[in-house]
Amino acid sequence: MTRLLDIRNLTLRFTGKRTVHALNNVSLAMEQGETLALLGESGSGKSVTLKALLGLLPPKRTQIEGQMTVNGIDVLSLSGRALQKYRGGEVSMVFQEPALALDPVYTIGHQIAESVMRHKGVSRAEAMSTALDMLDRVRIPSANRRLHNYPHELSGGMRQRVMIALALACRPRLLLADEPTTALDATVQIQILLLLRELQKEFGMGVIFVTHDIGVAVEISERVAVMYAGQIVEEGTTREIIKEARHPYTQGLLAANLHDVARGARLNAIPGAPPSLEVKPDACSFAPRCPLAHADCLKGLPPMVHPAPRRRVACVCAERMAAE
Repeated sequence: MTRLLDIRNLTLRFTGKRTVHALNNVSLAMEQGETLALLGESGSGKSVTLKALLGLLPPKRTQIEGQMTVNGIDVLSLSGRALQKYRGGEVSMVFQEPALALDPVYTIGHQIAESVMRHKGVSRAEAMSTALDMLDRVRIPSANRRLHNYPHELSGGMRQRVMIALALACRPRLLLADEPTTALDATVQIQILLLLRELQKEFGMGVIFVTHDIGVAVEISERVAVMYAGQIVEEGTTREIIKEARHPYTQGLLAANLHDVARGARLNAIPGAPPSLEVKPDACSFAPRCPLAHADCLKGLPPMVHPAPRRRVACVCAERMAAE
C-alpha cells in the first residue's frame, strides 16, 4: 500500500546575499488517515516543510535536495498545471491567519466555489452547492447567508472555519495546518481543534499540524515529530513523546509548561537561543543549550537511534540509554 507521505533526506537552502540552511536531511513518513504534529520553536523549520510540500517556495532562491512524495506523486517534479492540480486536490493548507489568506474582494461562497470549479470541473451552481455544504459541515450558522459575506464581515473564529471549509472543499488526501488556532482565544481554539479532528475522521485524510504548543499536539495528533534548527530530533507516538521524551530539547519543551505558570509556578525556560541557520550544522545543534552536553556531542552529527518501531531520537545520550 502506497504511503500517504514519504519525505527522505530533504535538504533545503535559501540563497541570495546570504545562504540559509532551512532544512537538513529531514525524513518523515505518514500512513493514510494519520495525524502528525510538527512541534518546535519558531524558526525550527516547521512551516518551511509545509510550504515545500505545497511547492510554495521561491524557485529562483531555493535549492532543494532529497525526495518528497504524496500518495505516490513526486512533488519536486511538479510544475505548471500539474502543480496547480496538486494544490487543493491532493494537498490543501489551513493558514495561521485566515484574514490574510482569504481574498478581501470576493465573497466567501465565490472563493470556495472557484476552487471546486477549478479542481472538479463542475458548474458554478454545483460548486456553490458544495460551498454551502462545506459551510454547514464546519458548523457556520446561517450558512446560506454567509455565502454572500466578505471575510471582513466575519469574526476570527468564523474566518478560520471558512478557511477549513475552503481547504477541504475538494476532498484532499493530506491537510496541512500551520498553527491555525494561534490567533484565537482559548474557547474558540478548542472548538476548532475538535472540528478538525472530527472532519479528519469523516474524510479519512492525513493531517500535518504545526504547533509550538504541547497541549495542542496532545489534543490533535497520534504522532509527534520534534524539529530543531531544521532537523528532526525526535519522533514517536504522542504517548511515547509525553511519557518518555528522550531528547533533551523535547524534555525542555515539555518542562516549559505555561499551564504551570498560570498556577503560580516559575517558567522552566530553555536557556540560550537557537543557532544561526547561515551555518550548516556539523555537530549537534542543540549542544550549546543542552544540560547533558559533553565532548561527544561536538564530534559530528548525532546518530539517529531507533529504540522502537517508528520511534527515533537524534542524540548520543539517547543512544547510550537505548544500549542500556
